[in-house]
Order: sequence, then structure tokens, then C-alpha cells
Amino acid sequence: MVPREYEVARAPDDLVEMLVDRLVDYKATVRRCSVEGLGGVLAEVLAGTERIVAPSGVPEGWLSAYQGEVLRDEPRPLAVADLDAPGVAVVTGCAVAVAETGTLILDAGPDQGRRALTLVPDHHICVVHSGQIVGGVPQALRRLADPTRPLTLVSGPSATSDIELNRVEGVHGPRRLDVVIVDR
Repeated sequence: MVPREYEVARAPDDLVEMLVDRLVDYKATVRRCSVEGLGGVLAEVLAGTERIVAPSGVPEGWLSAYQGEVLRDEPRPLAVADLDAPGVAVVTGCAVAVAETGTLILDAGPDQGRRALTLVPDHHICVVHSGQIVGGVPQALRRLADPTRPLTLVSGPSATSDIELNRVEGVHGPRRLDVVIVDR
């Protein structure tokens, strides 16, 4: 392996704090909880949401306290109209998170599902375990189980700026991003 002088070793708590700082700067909402508290925190985040989409690999325990309807994308994929319906949110995990850039990397794993699940609904809730957080992109790429899988990189809610630098949200994905970091 080629030494990378720009890779700085950081303590796990520092990585979590850096990721939170970047995500908040990108206008994402971040909550932290324990493994035991995850179901309750997700229910709080989803309060008022009538239906959620969850990939097949999202554990039932994550959704145990949620009172609304849970749509699964298997055995048949949901139609785009179902994903784009008013009041629909998606709950996923992630493959790895990059602290320096505030980026969540999804690789279509079982708890993340296909790309449309995270790009079409207006609200994305992503669960990140603190052990999935790395410092930089090179470390993140090394963590991917299969780098040939389709990747979705999420750095905050969808946003762009027009020619007058007016921020416009939700053009190419969810307008709202909630990240739940599960501490060890």
C-alpha cells in the first residue's frame, strides 16, 4: 500500500463529531442514540409520516416503534409513483460515512436498497453506526465490500444554486435528510 501523508489518524469520537459538524453545515438533521434507543429515535423522526419505504435488509427492530405503514421494495420493486407520493419517507442504512466531507456512501446493500429508494422520496432517514465512520474518501473506498456496486454519495439534502446563488433544495433528491448515528 502506498503511504498517504494526507491521511490523518483520528480518534473515533473525533470522527463522529466531524461528521456531525459537516452534516449540520449541509442542513441535515443529526440525532445520536444507542442501539437500544434506535427504534424510539426513528419513531420520533418519523412522527407524522404516514408511510415509509424500507429496503428488505432494514431490521424490523429499527421500525418497531413506528406506527405508520411500512412498504418493502421486495419481492417486487415499488413503482416510482409509490416512492414519490406525498408523505412518503425512506429509511436506510449506509455502507460507510466520510467525516471529512460529511458524505454518506450507499452501495445498494440489503439495508440500503436500490438507488431510486434514496433519490425519489422527499425525506431520507439514514442510520449510521459509529463504527462505519472513517476520516477520508480513500479509507471509505477501502471499506466497501464490493466497489463495483452502484454507489450513491449523499452530502446533505439535495441542493443546488441558481445563477444568482439562490439555494434551491430537492432538485435531484430528497429535500430533507435526517441522519441517526448509533453509538457503540
